Amino acid sequence: MAVLDRFYLITGSAALLERLVPLGVRLVQLRVKDLSPEALRGEAIRAQAACRRHGAQLILNDHWRLALDLGIDFVHLGQEDLDAADIPALRRAGVRFGLSTHDDAELDRALALAPAYVALGPVYPTLLKTMPWAPQGLARVAAWKARVGATPLVAIGGLTPERLPGVFDAGADSAAVVTDIQQAPDPEARCRDWIAATRPEMCRLQT
Repeated sequence: MAVLDRFYLITGSAALLERLVPLGVRLVQLRVKDLSPEALRGEAIRAQAACRRHGAQLILNDHWRLALDLGIDFVHLGQEDLDAADIPALRRAGVRFGLSTHDDAELDRALALAPAYVALGPVYPTLLKTMPWAPQGLARVAAWKARVGATPLVAIGGLTPERLPGVFDAGADSAAVVTDIQQAPDPEARCRDWIAATRPEMCRLQT
């Protein structure tokens, strides 16, 4: 079973990933949209190299074929991705996968595939994109954790460092963040806030 860092960074570009991973990020997803295959490959190669340099775990969003091609050993798949994903091929290659879930049917489908983690969201209202689901809330986080058991549970959507105690108390094993860092005036400073909130020993080492 995968052990996830409590701070799960999601970035929309390799450039931002390269800026933030050296700060002490251990778990990061590259989630890029609307790029040509060549540009997407270039982003993934840059992200892979940065994570290797700094000892971070890279997760590639959606593009499982590219992960197989480049030897990236962790992918994140949405429910729509599962319709096309070759799960046996991922398993043969030793590629772990995490799955998004939003309702009971999606959770049942995810657990049947024995993923490395299950993600639940949006926990709070999010500015990232229009969601067809209402905010899940902390009670749903607790209910999901009761169902997934030892499978790590990732909370996502509208999270801030100030909301982390409630999220972790409800049972989340890791907290994923996109907007709170990407749209911050100083992404590096905000990333340090997240590291301090999830890993206080790291903060002490840097002082």
